[in-house]
Amino acid sequence: MSLSKDDARYLWHPFTQHGHPETAFVPIVSARGAFLYDESGSPLLDLISSWWVTTHGHSHPELIKAMAIQAAKLDQVIFAGFTHEPAVTLGRTLQQALGRRDVWKLFFSDNGSTAVEVALKMALHAQINWGYPEKKRFLAFEGGYHGDTVGAMSVGRSSGFFDPYQKLLFPVKTIDYPETWMNDPDVLHKEEKSLEALTQHLNRGDIAGMILEPLIQGASGMRMCRPTFVNHVVRLCQQAGVLVIFDEVMTGFGRTGRLFAFHHLSEVPDIVCLAKGLTAGMMPMSLTCASQGVFDAFLSTDFYRSLIHGHSFTANPIACAVANRSLSLFAEDDTLNKIKALEGVHHNALHALQKAGLAHRPRVMGGVAAFDVKHEYMPYNIEKNHWLKSMFLKSGLVLRPLGGTLYVMPPYCTSPEDLEDAYDRITPILQQVQA
Repeated sequence: MSLSKDDARYLWHPFTQHGHPETAFVPIVSARGAFLYDESGSPLLDLISSWWVTTHGHSHPELIKAMAIQAAKLDQVIFAGFTHEPAVTLGRTLQQALGRRDVWKLFFSDNGSTAVEVALKMALHAQINWGYPEKKRFLAFEGGYHGDTVGAMSVGRSSGFFDPYQKLLFPVKTIDYPETWMNDPDVLHKEEKSLEALTQHLNRGDIAGMILEPLIQGASGMRMCRPTFVNHVVRLCQQAGVLVIFDEVMTGFGRTGRLFAFHHLSEVPDIVCLAKGLTAGMMPMSLTCASQGVFDAFLSTDFYRSLIHGHSFTANPIACAVANRSLSLFAEDDTLNKIKALEGVHHNALHALQKAGLAHRPRVMGGVAAFDVKHEYMPYNIEKNHWLKSMFLKSGLVLRPLGGTLYVMPPYCTSPEDLEDAYDRITPILQQVQA
């Protein structure tokens, strides 16, 4: 049996142009810690956390144990009309982990896109239930990406990924995103322009909610903004009666150096979307966490004022058990301090790469580092990206450039020494790019 041949015959991969002659898929047969292993047993350092989901490392024995114990006890039960201990425990644990509100109400679904869909429906329906049917539009930042279902595509249309589907999408107002980086001299001016545009949109009185990736826009190139700016955005929206949705699908569970990105802020969103690191990358599950006020908007004896939404695997007990064990590992393994150590390596490496003229617009936050490989803007180019990915793979590194942006987001179990070694292997490849 050839995995590669059978793959080519039967499978359709995500975000992939199968017609490109250089498209190939590396068979991975096992994983442990920060490393993936191919058919020959060669290790590949997973520097993208397998699409931003793996937190504590691959095949973590404690998570495997939690999964097995729960599977033997209760594998699945409908969550409409029933409940179970793993879900209730997760609600209690996440309440403490999220903090900043007396109560968060957790609505389960199965992936990040769906968590966003639920949040959009919550915001729109809450405004209707409150007696504001005119509030029917959404605001988003230019370049934001929130998933691939229809509502998520609509609020992320400016990311440029969804042009063939424009006829499906509802209109969304966008404002410029004041991305910033180390020693950016123009950040205050960019923030001022964005806040002015935001105020103009809010004054129209027809906005139901605003969705944003707090502090880091992922798919558009790990673009970062300052906490002080996001605080201003939240205050302006909430003063206008606009619900604020934080898409923490990528930024949640330690990526920014704190458990959640909004923990860097003084202001608190109304709704938070979680997925990816929720189960440490081991099980598909997501959450849309709403304030008590949003939840109360749906309380009624009228069924049609309720949130009419659900999924077959809502609050799957096995996924909940894994999420509970993953959250406990943050304290047991001193995970946030591990992330701080990785952040230090990122800073040192990016300073050196910038000094060598190999990294432009460098930015670091927690376990995430990113930089542009050229001074000028580089749009997504399939040939360049294939070449870069193949060069990194030959060096034993799993990296996926985002257009002209290279980002590094390893699992938290990655040792500082392994991360330093990775940057040593990245450097000569960047020198070839410059040449």
